[in-house]
Amino acid sequence: MDTSAYLSAVVEQTNILADWLHDRDATAPVPTCPEWTLADLVDHVGGTQRMVAMLVGEQLAEPSKAFAAYVPAPTDSSQWRAWLTDGAAEAKQAFASVTDDTPVWDPSGAAAGVPFWSRRLFGEACVHRADAAAALGLPYELAPELAVAALEDWLDTLTSRGYWENRPGFADAMRGNGQTLHFHATDAPGEWVARREPDMVVLEHGHTKADVAVRGPATDLLLVISRRRPLDATPTLDVHGDRALFVHWIEHMDWVTGD
Repeated sequence: MDTSAYLSAVVEQTNILADWLHDRDATAPVPTCPEWTLADLVDHVGGTQRMVAMLVGEQLAEPSKAFAAYVPAPTDSSQWRAWLTDGAAEAKQAFASVTDDTPVWDPSGAAAGVPFWSRRLFGEACVHRADAAAALGLPYELAPELAVAALEDWLDTLTSRGYWENRPGFADAMRGNGQTLHFHATDAPGEWVARREPDMVVLEHGHTKADVAVRGPATDLLLVISRRRPLDATPTLDVHGDRALFVHWIEHMDWVTGD
């Protein structure tokens, strides 16, 4: 997917989320993010999209201005639909004003802010829609190709140099001496091999033997690896090899709730 396709998908996923959340109980808990209510979920999704729209639209080299301008969600849940859809549209418009080479702050350390943020907003929308589904008791569906793209975002972001350097607890937990994990989507092209090294997690694409291999539908892989569904509750995933190594990975590949 290119930047334009990511932003179109951001709008699509956010619109579904907005329809789900319209006029819901703001105090309802979000079981997949135990510290959050639905109000927190809405605030995070819409606020992040607006923050990124400023980062990209104003081509900021560092994020303090965008952080300071964070826009909180309305407290009235009857306003959530419009607020969420407006935020996604604002983000799409901001990305339309730049190219992939436009300098924008990139927290991953790769110095490619526009491609990073387009994919990050997409991954956010997909995973947080799963949070909403869990909170509201709704079925979660995602096309396999989109699930592969969202999983790529999750894996690539959490194995980035920037994440490693800014999350010392994560880095300590994920240091290794060459242990390998292979993830394989079975319903759309998507294979990754992660190797735990002393100073980083190396993520590569392809098929190879590993200490543990995890195979299954892309959406189920996404939900388990992003900690939106327990592994034991996902019989569609086949785990071959060192299951404890995969469980350790899941337990520590955890986004910080307040981010």
